[in-house]
Amino acid sequence: MRIVSGLYGGRKIQAPKGRMVRPTTDKVRGAVFNMLQSRGLVDDAVVLDAFCGTGGMGLEALSRGAHSCTFVDSARDSLVCVKENISSLGAEDRAKVIASDVLKLRECTDRSELASLAFLDPPYEKGLIFPALERIAGGGWLAEGAYVVCETEKKYNRVFPASFSVKDDRIYGEVRVFLLQFITPV
Repeated sequence: MRIVSGLYGGRKIQAPKGRMVRPTTDKVRGAVFNMLQSRGLVDDAVVLDAFCGTGGMGLEALSRGAHSCTFVDSARDSLVCVKENISSLGAEDRAKVIASDVLKLRECTDRSELASLAFLDPPYEKGLIFPALERIAGGGWLAEGAYVVCETEKKYNRVFPASFSVKDDRIYGEVRVFLLQFITPV
């Protein structure tokens, strides 16, 4: 795996051994970031990378001009890996790692961590998208109007909380990527 473009473009990042982590491929990551950059969503973004695994999506965002990124995962191997990847790129001053199950993520109390862009890539076919979106929204992790990129299995049935609207829906092989926007309910 490598960072596709930007400040760290071409630099390799590591993935944990085994099948516990399913990193987003360079091709899909590149396509997603082209979509995001065409909408002006990456520059100076405050990013949340939930179910971060290797940290590839958040690190790509930092490479392409995001202000900062908070990485969240509960798996020990993923946490070790993402910390090593952050360090190898020299991105420690713009990155924070939280060891937590996304569904039990504490409430956000630091306004500087309020995400304008979030990535959500839970294990496929476990029904985690809906409750994870509820948790990050209900826990105050998303700014009003924030965008969330959800990576799912191809056959995902487009079920999202009412406070999220679908802005884009793309399929790359067996992967489906939704771009959602968060609107605080009145």
